[in-house]
Amino acid sequence: MPRLPGSVRTVALFVAATLLLGGSAVAQPATALDTSASAGGERSGQENSFGVEVASKGLWKEAAYRWEKAVELDPQNPKAHNNLGVAHERSGKFEEALDAYETALELSPSNEQIRQNYELFREAYERKKRKDRDAARSRRR
Repeated sequence: MPRLPGSVRTVALFVAATLLLGGSAVAQPATALDTSASAGGERSGQENSFGVEVASKGLWKEAAYRWEKAVELDPQNPKAHNNLGVAHERSGKFEEALDAYETALELSPSNEQIRQNYELFREAYERKKRKDRDAARSRRR
């Protein structure tokens, strides 16, 4: 297999890892259903789980739609926010991903998967921003 450039390889690794359902050190959808007593919370959990299912099949637009719906139904669902962050990251919407990950972390600061996804994303996003700044400076010269 040919060696990919660093940034492409990094993105490819993130995409591949998001398809894993457990045990990875890279951003991944949270799979467990929420056990909220409200009907909105239950429906949000169902949308979240369906989003994970379709994401594992590579249907990222559908997954993002389901996770947006889950957040709409239950804005306090940290897993749906986390998963929406994964989808935004996957589609290159990095500011939206950052917002979603930060919200997930605020809602569930002790959730290790969410914390790990947030920290990995922040690290990769900061590297990307530095690289973009350096490239812009080089073009101006």
